[in-house]
Amino acid sequence: MNKTKIKRILRVVLPVATIISMLFVPWILVSAWWTPLPDSIQEQVDKAPDQGMFGIVVYVDQPGEAPAFYTVGWKNRENHVPADPHSLFKIASISKLYIAVAAAKLVNDKRLSLDKTLADYLPDLIGRIENADQITLRMMLQHRSGLPNFTDDPEFPWFDPPSELPDYLEFALDKPADFNPDTRYRYSNTNYLLIGNILDQALGYSHHQFINEEILNPLRLTHTFNLLSEVNPEELVSGYGYYTGHEGDLKELDYISPGGSMVATAQDVGIFLRALNDGTLLSVEEQAIYSSIYEYGHTGLLPGYQSIARYHKDIDTVVIQFVNTSGGNMWTISEIMYNKIIKILSRKNAHNRVARPVSKH
Repeated sequence: MNKTKIKRILRVVLPVATIISMLFVPWILVSAWWTPLPDSIQEQVDKAPDQGMFGIVVYVDQPGEAPAFYTVGWKNRENHVPADPHSLFKIASISKLYIAVAAAKLVNDKRLSLDKTLADYLPDLIGRIENADQITLRMMLQHRSGLPNFTDDPEFPWFDPPSELPDYLEFALDKPADFNPDTRYRYSNTNYLLIGNILDQALGYSHHQFINEEILNPLRLTHTFNLLSEVNPEELVSGYGYYTGHEGDLKELDYISPGGSMVATAQDVGIFLRALNDGTLLSVEEQAIYSSIYEYGHTGLLPGYQSIARYHKDIDTVVIQFVNTSGGNMWTISEIMYNKIIKILSRKNAHNRVARPVSKH
């Protein structure tokens, strides 16, 4: 077939294929994406209920301004309690940032080595985790270990989570590695489950206590907790999911695995993230170690809860978004919401730069 015929076919086929693909895109996503950008963050947040979110909290920290909070929807739908910007929220994998900070501090203190292996730290796992003698602490922190992700096991009981840490690990033991150590990246909750154990052994006590003493207390984060069991349930946002057979409140589900267990307010997460990014949390040496092992923002996802915590260097702004709804298309819709909020802030920032009078010398 010559090139002319191929071009003729493509001119017919491609538009048809595009139309067909659009028919299978959920229109709630199309609506969320193509809705014009409003003038204010609150106007954008007010769209959340129409996009399937039961409740949302957004925290914005900009230099020279008081922290701003935006909410809509419910803290507790059944009891008609409106969304509260100061409510506690399961921050899920945002917890990994705190563990990575703890690891950086202990590495700087020579109590841990990034180059020692899983076999060195947890010899009982030799023979039960493939490549245990090659997987280093650095690789685990960076998600380059090849360790199978225990939450990817189809038998993992999301709606009846284990009450003991060894039971989480069972879903990753005696399985082939996803890839050879340090050959590529793949996110795995098993990494941070094991890092929690390594921290405990290096400290001789719970890494939760270390996080309290070295991170939460210095920053005066009195509304951040390592475990759900430390929290008054009345202060916790109710979580809802689009799951068949699990339509009720999901806040009682307790996930104790390190790297996914923490509970906090949006403001506490924002204060922590600002300190992590501006250098006030870590010493120069600790910051250099941290920069080599992990990222400076994170997302979190558990049944009923999804969160985004990022620092935006170009506008020197921390934005935290909590949505107490998950499942279905909610993750994509949440990201669209967040990205539009950042666009509004960037537009405001650009306008302020233009409007700012130029000083004369």
